[in-house]
Amino acid sequence: MAEKKYLKESIKLGDRELTVESGRVAKQADGSVVIRYGDTMLLVAAVGAPTVREGIDFFPLTVEYRESNYAAGRIPGNYFRREGRPNEKEVLTSRLIDRPCRPLFAEGYKNETQVIASVISADPDNNPDVIAITGASCALYLSDIPFLNPIAGVRIGLIEGRYIVNPTYDEVRESRLNLIVAGTEEAIVMVEAGATEVSEEIMVEALMLAHKEINRLCRWQKELYKALEIQKREVTPGALDEEMHREIEEKYSERLRSALDTTAQEKRTSYAAVDALKKEVVESYPDDQPERRVMAKLIFDHLK
Repeated sequence: MAEKKYLKESIKLGDRELTVESGRVAKQADGSVVIRYGDTMLLVAAVGAPTVREGIDFFPLTVEYRESNYAAGRIPGNYFRREGRPNEKEVLTSRLIDRPCRPLFAEGYKNETQVIASVISADPDNNPDVIAITGASCALYLSDIPFLNPIAGVRIGLIEGRYIVNPTYDEVRESRLNLIVAGTEEAIVMVEAGATEVSEEIMVEALMLAHKEINRLCRWQKELYKALEIQKREVTPGALDEEMHREIEEKYSERLRSALDTTAQEKRTSYAAVDALKKEVVESYPDDQPERRVMAKLIFDHLK
């Protein structure tokens, strides 16, 4: 394994510095960073298997976010004095990280991949959840794993008509808006929000501010990528059966086009129609031919 370059850089985010350090901790992981905001620090490590697992037709990505008691200087209060299963916040934060990251891997990449975000220091002001989104992107993007487009996450608050980027816990309690946004340099890819009767205009302004900050963070990650001179892995998508492809395309392409048309139906109706059509395509091949059923799924997804 080649020696990883050491890098430590900071960028202003809100009224505090966001610092990323790479090449010092967890060097055997494909990508790892220590990301710090205020006195909140996380170690985020990413590992991708060198080869694809045989017989799978999905992307086996695992994201785990953990807040250990030691990060806040505490000992677990249970009888065994051990860390337990992930709590609700940890599960929901893992999903916050997973959702924006999953679509941005190279097409055809199906190697088992894990992203583990561990809070190693938690201060009383800064919530680690949105920092973990940016940290996961840094760990993946600053590695050879074919994660091709960096993302970032920010939280926007609103107090007395003033927008706040990454508000503290106390500011969130006072805020009329608690908006979490993740996105790439070009677009917003995930929004999660809670609010007290804010107008559409306020929500749009908050989204625009969030994406402005996300854009800066993504461009910054691209500068770090260039500084580390990383070479991404080549991804060779599996070959599709040409005869099956032609057969499925001729038989189902018109119906698939209709199912995907969201101008003529609601999105939920479209999703249900696509799922039903995919099931029909797969079940048109016998149960005792699982390889052809897997190929049918791949061809359908390719056509979609």
